[in-house]
Amino acid sequence: MNIIFYILIVLSILIGAYTGKLQDVVNALTEGAELSVKVAFSLIGIMAFWLGIMQIAQKSGIIDGISKLLKPIAKVLFNDIPPDSPAVGDIAMNFTANAFGLSNAATPFGIKAMEELQKENKDKVSASDSMCLFLGMNTAGFQLIPTTVLAVLVGIGYKNPTEIIAPTMLVTCIAFTFAIIFSKIMQRLWKAQETKEVHNDKNS
Repeated sequence: MNIIFYILIVLSILIGAYTGKLQDVVNALTEGAELSVKVAFSLIGIMAFWLGIMQIAQKSGIIDGISKLLKPIAKVLFNDIPPDSPAVGDIAMNFTANAFGLSNAATPFGIKAMEELQKENKDKVSASDSMCLFLGMNTAGFQLIPTTVLAVLVGIGYKNPTEIIAPTMLVTCIAFTFAIIFSKIMQRLWKAQETKEVHNDKNS
């Protein structure tokens, strides 16, 4: 990413110099830097507020309660691991924390879940179906409260930042669902391919 940004900056300067608009490029750089500082400082308050709310929810047991409700769903989705595996609880906690914008709390649960899934993985070199599914669902990032986006919108002075909540829920829900469906389809195709290769080896 650093290389990409470096190339973009250099190209902007060169094109600005070539077109005679170098001063506009310099002004844009200055204004952008100034705006980034303002947004960064304005993020402190709103992020502290939302993270505080989420921490209260976590400490009061709301997050744990929701994760317990999600546990049966996790068992169905990750049906190739034992129902009593610690990974099931970690997966439920990870997605609950992500949904409420607790990314800092979600990361340890995600790492722990992957470690538990690796323990259940028979092939230690390749990722298991459950690991691929978990990664896809985690990347899709379903969110009920987009804390970071709300903070950015407030920071830039957006008049109605909460209107982003409904579209975010819709988009992340679609991405989350598609990640599950795509992962399950690829699992079946992969297993069918492996079965076909084994059958061909036996016939040969």
